[in-house]
Amino acid sequence: MMILPAVALLFGCNAESTVAPKAEQAAATVAEDRNFSFSITPSNGTVRVNFSRVRASGGESISEFVGRMFASADAAGATRLVVDLSATKGGDTFLVVPLVKGVLQREQFARHGGLIVILGPDSFSPSQNAATVLRRYASPIFVDHPVM
Repeated sequence: MMILPAVALLFGCNAESTVAPKAEQAAATVAEDRNFSFSITPSNGTVRVNFSRVRASGGESISEFVGRMFASADAAGATRLVVDLSATKGGDTFLVVPLVKGVLQREQFARHGGLIVILGPDSFSPSQNAATVLRRYASPIFVDHPVM
């Protein structure tokens, strides 16, 4: 997983570097699923959440997934949350409510610099709505996924 140039600039790292060393990425991946996944990089306290669709997948609801992700983030002492909505092509807007509530309940994610939201040309209504609510109640940094 490559770091986007804007994210690299924000955190002072090379755009060609990965979010974490390959061995650490493998160890940090907590859940991977077709519609959503998350990983934690303990060395920098970052949780990365990826949604490709905002709907239940593999027998796990969005609410269960988000609850598990925040429980893992809390246990790891995470200080930064990266929410990648750049490929979210659809789903139910109301299912992002647990994500928004979880962010707002954690000062480390609601403060400026604690939340990074990645949007892109494929972002569809659930991600647009989530971004709007997060911008209104939290202090996210928005990053545009480059069109390739």
